[in-house]
Amino acid sequence: MNLEKRWISAFIIIATAAITGLFWQHQPPTNNFNDANAINFADVAWLLTASCLVLLMTPGLSFFYGGMVGKKNVISTMLKSFICLGVVSLLWVTIGFSLSFGSPIGITINETYYGIIGNPLEFAFFDQVALLPHKSLGTTLPFILFALFQMKFAVITPAIITGALAERIRFISFLLFICLFTICIYAPLCHMIWHPQGLLGSYFGVKDFAGGTVVHMSAGFAALAGVIVLGKRKNSEHIPTNIPFVLLGTGLLWFGWFGFNAGSALAANATAAMAFATTTIASASAMMTWVFFDRLNGRKVSALGACIGAVVGLVVITPSAGFVSIPQSIFFGFIGAIVSNKMVYWKKLKQIDDTLDVFACHGVGGIMGMILTAIFAQGENASLLHGGWNVFGHHMTALVLVSTFTFGGAYLLFKLTNLIIPIRVTEESEDVGLDLSQHGEKF
Repeated sequence: MNLEKRWISAFIIIATAAITGLFWQHQPPTNNFNDANAINFADVAWLLTASCLVLLMTPGLSFFYGGMVGKKNVISTMLKSFICLGVVSLLWVTIGFSLSFGSPIGITINETYYGIIGNPLEFAFFDQVALLPHKSLGTTLPFILFALFQMKFAVITPAIITGALAERIRFISFLLFICLFTICIYAPLCHMIWHPQGLLGSYFGVKDFAGGTVVHMSAGFAALAGVIVLGKRKNSEHIPTNIPFVLLGTGLLWFGWFGFNAGSALAANATAAMAFATTTIASASAMMTWVFFDRLNGRKVSALGACIGAVVGLVVITPSAGFVSIPQSIFFGFIGAIVSNKMVYWKKLKQIDDTLDVFACHGVGGIMGMILTAIFAQGENASLLHGGWNVFGHHMTALVLVSTFTFGGAYLLFKLTNLIIPIRVTEESEDVGLDLSQHGEKF
């Protein structure tokens, strides 16, 4: 497929969605929905705010990544994160929300039905997604608010992957991949963990308060698969272009993460307040641990290290933000920072050229968060300390399943994308830089 045909095909897809939306016969809510009296206006106000905060994280991620790459790739790196706001939002409305939260399609285990993916037609074009609450999804919120809050999580997940692929991936290939990733990896994983009848959440008992598994592990393993398929950059050595961008991006991410974690309580309540507290304390702990650990290993205390450490702390606490205490969150940030720091500087991982260490920070951070959640999460049969080895074993089995599914699935999707549109830019484009060669712009 030549260049012009690729873009013509892309335009036809968006035009088809727009025209279909114009003539779509919207289906009203069925009697499975509660009445308006169920709406809690404090919850509505908080989730509206939290949704805005989570949306802000994607532009924050753009600055975080954009400041780390070489000068000739700043715009292309930032745009790949930012464009997810457009691509995934439209995909979410048309089919993504249905696949993630539609009626379960799955398997029966011990005479109980568990979902692997949602009915793709149930909420297509937000059918039945209206102003009344759903019977089991965000029961005190207008269902449309629940759907839009979840959309922000779907948006940022492929945006996280971009840091690993920076400086060498073709833009239109990336657009195709994030569509495939959202439909084939994110949606089923989201359904299996967050839908009330999901296989991993309901049968295996996996606890993921705000997306350590759904978002960060899936993005981390997809990033690992991507760099293996893409191969190394011609010149993998570069000096970060703009450290103030990284600081700004970190601040926006930290600020937005309060909506990410505290908003996942889906209510203005004590759990949201605790998640708010554990989020900021774990990040503070990880940031300080990272800079001190760097110094102990003969490296200077750097702004870049402080920022990476803070983000790792946010990642590690995410799956358990509402399930653990504030003192425990200090330990989460501490141990998560040390493990991710060791992985960032691990020579074997450096050899595959994960440009911005996405797997070492988000993938490993997500894994650490899941393991720590499986040990410490409070509540009956929630973890090793509150349920025993059988509960912990279920979590570790799920960890293996998720790792295999996300890495293997993403690897196949990258291969498929490469068959349709070559994913690697030409050597000439890489030499010039993707800002000019892909977008005709200069930082």
